[in-house]
Amino acid sequence: MNEHHESAGPPSTQEQVTLRGPAELADALPYLLGFHPSNSVVMVALHGRRGRFGGRLRVGIPPSPSEWQPVAEQLAEGLISGSERRGPRPEGVIVFLCQDPEAGEKPAAVMERLRPFAQQLRTACGALDVPVPEALCISDGRFWSYCCPDARCCPPEGSALALPGTSVMAAAAAYAGIQVCGSLEEMEARLTPWQRPRTTSQERALDEAAAVLVPRILAGADREQVGDETLEAARRLVRRIEQTPQPPGWAQADAADDELITDAEAAAVLLGLQDRTTRDRAAEWMEGPAAGSVLRLWRALSRRCVGSYAEYGAAPLTLAGWVAWSTGDEPGARVALGRALRLDPQYTFARLLHQACNEGLDPKALRHCLRKERSGRMTKRGQPGEPGGRRPAKAPDTRRDGPSGAVRPDTAGARDRAGRRSGRRGTRSGR
Repeated sequence: MNEHHESAGPPSTQEQVTLRGPAELADALPYLLGFHPSNSVVMVALHGRRGRFGGRLRVGIPPSPSEWQPVAEQLAEGLISGSERRGPRPEGVIVFLCQDPEAGEKPAAVMERLRPFAQQLRTACGALDVPVPEALCISDGRFWSYCCPDARCCPPEGSALALPGTSVMAAAAAYAGIQVCGSLEEMEARLTPWQRPRTTSQERALDEAAAVLVPRILAGADREQVGDETLEAARRLVRRIEQTPQPPGWAQADAADDELITDAEAAAVLLGLQDRTTRDRAAEWMEGPAAGSVLRLWRALSRRCVGSYAEYGAAPLTLAGWVAWSTGDEPGARVALGRALRLDPQYTFARLLHQACNEGLDPKALRHCLRKERSGRMTKRGQPGEPGGRRPAKAPDTRRDGPSGAVRPDTAGARDRAGRRSGRRGTRSGR
């Protein structure tokens, strides 16, 4: 299976909502995840006599039925063992299969096509002594139950989902301030590299930047200077983005951001971010008034990792995930970090951030470490620490703990991957 799992506990709220029956479960799904899933299997752990929601897991539905059985076993084991690491063993699991019809296919046909997968998921959980009291298929605005035989509540033609904002869960989420970020396709599209024909000039710019910057990074002597130049270029782009109002609509807003960044500017920053130390210094831009503009920059740079430079996206995607998590957008963080790990499953910073986010940890500790790192460097070198050139409020601690503190253990080998592509078109330095 080549898609990274996304798992986490439920959104934190003091409100208790009782969901009754398949209809209310189906309507609650986007609020459990923070977005509308598509082409996804979602599993939610249940705890206690009243079936309190616990950890949850989402992964893309494998395209080949031959993959369904091993994936079902892996997902059941992952959700149950992950729940046990964080607390009690689940007493049940709810399964959702979400997939829209292909061209010419009816939603009911989707439900029937996925029925064997639903059964394999139920069997895999049952083999671990955890029952599945409900398994739902959601397709094209309708839902079906694989468990309920009563046609009065679960008719063969399916039932329509509630209108957006009208369900019990929608009301509770609105009261608690929980928002649905949109669809998974929209969130993925904001991070997806450009496609041809618009990639040609960007790839050429990356080639040209690599020819200049790779020898300087590999030589070592100029590495710190390249890092300073990279961050100063990124600061200029953040200021430019910050000063430009966004049009309504995510697609229009992203297109407007793309127009603000030239191919050469994007290439220079992307090449510089392949150095781990430079990337970690950029990770210090995770809060404050400029955080939204910083996130817009990292998303825009993720879209510029085109063609043979696709793997360079691990750095901006990880930074985008970190800023999203730091500013409270956990669904956006998981999507960005999941994409980074699909590009490079061994990218340490993304792996540890993804794990911490999924386990419901508070990013406050990591922010504290990064603030100390930034303050220490500013005291030592007099550098601007924030993307807008502003100095943060805290400064006195000059101890160098490493910019990612306890979250990034690989403090040695800063150039362990430098030169990986030096015979081709670029470099990667650290993870």
